[in-house]
Amino acid sequence: MSVRMPRIVVAAPSSNAGKTSITTGLIAALTARGLTVSPHKVGPDYIDPGYHGLAAGRPGRNLDMWLVGDDRITPLFLHGSRGADVAVVEGVMGLFDGAAHASVEPGYGSTAQVAAHLQAPVVLVVDAASQARSVAALVHGFATFDPTVRIGGVVLNRVGSDRHEAILREALGAAGVPVLGAVRRIAELQTPSRHLGLVPAAERSAEAVRTVRALGAVVESSIDLDAVLRLARTAPDLAGEPWDPAAEVTRVEGRPVVAVAGGPAFTFGYAETTELLTAAGAQVVTVDPLRDDALPEGTRALVVGGGFPEVHASALSANVGLRTAIADLAARGGPIAAECAGLLYLSRELDGEPMCGVLPTTTAMHPRLTLGYRAAVALTDSVLAPAGTRVRGHEFHRTTAGPAAGATPAWQWNADGPEGFVTGNVHASYLHLNWAGSPGMATRFVAAAARVPQEVGHAHR
Repeated sequence: MSVRMPRIVVAAPSSNAGKTSITTGLIAALTARGLTVSPHKVGPDYIDPGYHGLAAGRPGRNLDMWLVGDDRITPLFLHGSRGADVAVVEGVMGLFDGAAHASVEPGYGSTAQVAAHLQAPVVLVVDAASQARSVAALVHGFATFDPTVRIGGVVLNRVGSDRHEAILREALGAAGVPVLGAVRRIAELQTPSRHLGLVPAAERSAEAVRTVRALGAVVESSIDLDAVLRLARTAPDLAGEPWDPAAEVTRVEGRPVVAVAGGPAFTFGYAETTELLTAAGAQVVTVDPLRDDALPEGTRALVVGGGFPEVHASALSANVGLRTAIADLAARGGPIAAECAGLLYLSRELDGEPMCGVLPTTTAMHPRLTLGYRAAVALTDSVLAPAGTRVRGHEFHRTTAGPAAGATPAWQWNADGPEGFVTGNVHASYLHLNWAGSPGMATRFVAAAARVPQEVGHAHR
């Protein structure tokens, strides 16, 4: 089939040029006009899509070739943009920067490669704070570097004055790429950050809403939205079938209740994971480990994704009721899948604060950032995958676990040794996965949940 979906990709020459602020502002401004905007993010990042979703009023979705495979990028885009008037895709790093992994070609998974897959024009956000006429050479280079990528317009960010803007526009006049807008330096619109990047929108609540609205107002007054929409409408019809989670899984009978951790401490997750769980027959509910003192009624399985439990360690520890219920679920054979923050929460303790005690490991903050894509193989049969299963994921943390692996480890991805824990029906690891790349995990996990006796699910209240 062929789908008409106006779309743009927002990119930059490098990181820290203001892509997220401009993208979020564009989404907010277009939404304020009454348009339904579909927000997307290139790469594995969880935080930027949170701001996009807040601005759009619908989930921000990731488009990551490493995690889901090249052939799923267009189907996932079409799935996420159903019912939208326009799609806005934020890039990652610099336009042509991709996975630094020996198993792929240079630039793999880059914003440029995703833009080429989607046949989408690119809006290049240029940090103009420390340049003048040189901006023309920069834009000319990006516009001509790869003929499969079309730079459709430029947004000048952090412009200092009217005179500065005039110089920049005059220089770009000869570059053949239209200037869609110029945004001044506005310090108060900088989003707060911490050790792993921006503070998630879910943690900032009312403050995040105010920031998103302010970004929308700035973009409305600084960028020609009509020109942006005209550019988006130049994208050709996109051939492909929307991704369908029901076609990726085998439905399990029994409607087992699967709780998914949420709230401010566990904000990292991909929308496709819960969609796959639902398609596989689960009744998906949410539990907030900061507020709920028990698992939802009938819970037979639990998914604990990523986030910042280290910021909330004391409050998580103080919720003894839920910690006890989770330990009890694990002891009774209820399946638990935990990633990164989930591993920390299931450990004996985090920075000296008692956690759930499900895993035989102690975790703590660490000054070194562990970051990167991983090609992993399962070392142990588990509720997620049989031993020998190969997956692609990513790591993103400043914590350590001691020991890093149990007697029956979860994964191996380099020569440093095994990683993670498989104990009973618990699978915990630092590895983040997008289950759209390995959809069989949802079927296997829900099937394991369905085998748990019903009385176990009623034992948590």
